[in-house]
Amino acid sequence: MLGSGAKATKPSFVSYISPEEIHIKEPVEKEVNLHLLPGELLLCEANTVYKYIQEDGSNRGTCGKLVCTNFKIAFLNDDSASDDNDPQFKNKIVGENDITLQCVDQIYGVYDEKKKLLTGQLKKYPEKLIIYCKDLRVFNFCLRYTKEEEVKRIVSGIVHHSQTPKLLKRLFLFSYASAAPNNTEGRNETVMFDTFEDWRDELERTKGHVKYKVVTTNEGYRVSEKLPLYFVVPICVSEESIVKYEGRGIPIWCFSCHNGAALLKMSTFPKEQDDSTSQMQKAFLDGIYKTISKPPYELLKTEDLSSSLPSLQDIQTAYTKFKQLFLIDNSTDFWATDVKWFSLLESTNWLEIIRRVLKKAIEVAEYLERQHTNVLLIEESATDLCCVISSLVQVMMDSYSRTKLGFQSLIQKEWVIGGHRFLDRCNHLHKSDKEEAPVFLLLLNCVWQLVQQYPPAFEFTETYLTVLSDSLYVPIFSTFFFNTQHQRDTSTSGEILQSQSSPFRFLTVWDWSVQFDCKAQAFLNNPIYAEKPKPDKTQRKNTRFKHQRQLSLPLTQAKSSTKRGFFREETDHLIKNILGKRIGKFINSSDEPPNSFREFYDSWHSKPVDYHGLLLPRIDGPEIKVWAQRYLRWIPEAQIQGGGTIATATKILDLIEEVKSLQVKMDEKHSQAISGDVHSVPMLRSSARLSSLFPFALLQRQSIKPALPTSTWKDLEDEDDLVKRDDEFVDLSGDI
Repeated sequence: MLGSGAKATKPSFVSYISPEEIHIKEPVEKEVNLHLLPGELLLCEANTVYKYIQEDGSNRGTCGKLVCTNFKIAFLNDDSASDDNDPQFKNKIVGENDITLQCVDQIYGVYDEKKKLLTGQLKKYPEKLIIYCKDLRVFNFCLRYTKEEEVKRIVSGIVHHSQTPKLLKRLFLFSYASAAPNNTEGRNETVMFDTFEDWRDELERTKGHVKYKVVTTNEGYRVSEKLPLYFVVPICVSEESIVKYEGRGIPIWCFSCHNGAALLKMSTFPKEQDDSTSQMQKAFLDGIYKTISKPPYELLKTEDLSSSLPSLQDIQTAYTKFKQLFLIDNSTDFWATDVKWFSLLESTNWLEIIRRVLKKAIEVAEYLERQHTNVLLIEESATDLCCVISSLVQVMMDSYSRTKLGFQSLIQKEWVIGGHRFLDRCNHLHKSDKEEAPVFLLLLNCVWQLVQQYPPAFEFTETYLTVLSDSLYVPIFSTFFFNTQHQRDTSTSGEILQSQSSPFRFLTVWDWSVQFDCKAQAFLNNPIYAEKPKPDKTQRKNTRFKHQRQLSLPLTQAKSSTKRGFFREETDHLIKNILGKRIGKFINSSDEPPNSFREFYDSWHSKPVDYHGLLLPRIDGPEIKVWAQRYLRWIPEAQIQGGGTIATATKILDLIEEVKSLQVKMDEKHSQAISGDVHSVPMLRSSARLSSLFPFALLQRQSIKPALPTSTWKDLEDEDDLVKRDDEFVDLSGDI
């Protein structure tokens, strides 16, 4: 008899049954049907496949069928057909045992207990298959009991369809769009920025229409296929210059601050140019700078992000090292890495990159907010780090960007229409690993730092950010599967789909009803969001910029009139000009006090937080943390029952429910209707039964080792009584 706590005794017989056969459930006769989406085709399948659940060094699992379609890899077993234990947070497109082909990161085969990376044509087929996913799930399949022909078909099929280079038109995105019903009834309130009116309205919203204009020069993509159809430039920029230089060297508007200062971005000219062309381009740039920078009233600060921030290659290298810490095969590997967790985490440099990016965003916000200075972000293509910094600055300075609709519109404007190369950066087509870099994921990590530091300032939750990161790999939405607006438009109505008999429209990821029902969508809304109060119309003139904390943050503790300080700065610049001190096109860092940033940063953090004003992240030391929900959600050892943020959220939701109940009673008593919009909240009564990483991870199992700090575990490793404890867990994410 096998006992979990009994000492091993000398066997009196020889067993010819493997450990896997002892623990794995017997195959079931019940047929489980594969649910196929419109346009989804079954490519290959294998029966009698065992999916392992790695538990405390022993192999446990269930028997089922492994299938591969043109959309996903799926494991089907008896549990797949049961709806009795459906989680509260369920994705309608991608199930618990589904892996979209774009979500597959690496595939390993196990040969005689040795792992080997599987690529291309295989000469020998493995007895075990390990699939590492981009959302950090790890699947272990045993093929030892599967028919040899089925093993060949399923392994070859999975490797071929998920790892080999493919053409754009071979993405499931097109199969789904051509087969799915053209349902446009769903209302999408997100501003898509694909029309002239969208850009005009955004200019008016930010009061930028006085100095900037929407141009139609690129209609029909006659100037450049890399530029969007419509974009915003300074009024002084002529359409002729845009056409002449194909959009390069043109300052493109991103955002206007309440005080009139603007954030712009610009792509650079090609480096390889002859002398005459270079001189002509230099003269053109000088003219551009002079039109934006008009001392003493308007100044321009340029930020070359290529030299001040890590390169895309550095970002990719850091993230590759970082994600390895969370691709855990089993409990043994988890505890092995736990011994040197902090040194491993530091060596990845991922958190340091996040800190540097946030610091740069704060520096840009300082120029805009305190110094009333236009900022021009410069990058080779202006579609990578420019997108990150411009988005972060707007999240920090514009409270509208901290609402769900505002944030989605921001992503559309700066990333989707702005020309971020999602197809290349996510390597969806497996064309070139050199182009791959988690730039958008870097933004989400930075925004998460703000969300977890200032929860009431955001209408959305960290769960929203997590499912948004997962949606990068769901190829039924066009949002993250094109490089440019031109590529998207030509794919919809151009050469790729000439054979299409009826027109269709790609789905957008912003229609969350496609992935989640109403109950699940409630987890995306923040119940403690401090909604912006509606302004009093009688005092509109006096509260024009009420949503901002203040017009200008002084460098010193001395309190002075904001208006007076604003004009004093202008006067100082004017005096410098009169005295003959030339104010050039650039404000060099040497012209600024060396502690300007620190004083701005400390001054802001010394005051109470206005959740609808300027928001600066804390970036010192341990303030930059690991996004626990995203990176630890599949690791049971990192979970605690009834603890973590979910325990706090449950109490808050209970209070909200109680307040709503009291409000109903009061309204009934006075025969009044309930007024105002109230977020629907999910019912989470028994927090003690939930995982700290809910809603993605329910309580599945516990590790045989208690989740204690490494030093404590090392000291108490031999104490059986501690090993057997079930209720004394410490949230590992708190130390991260």
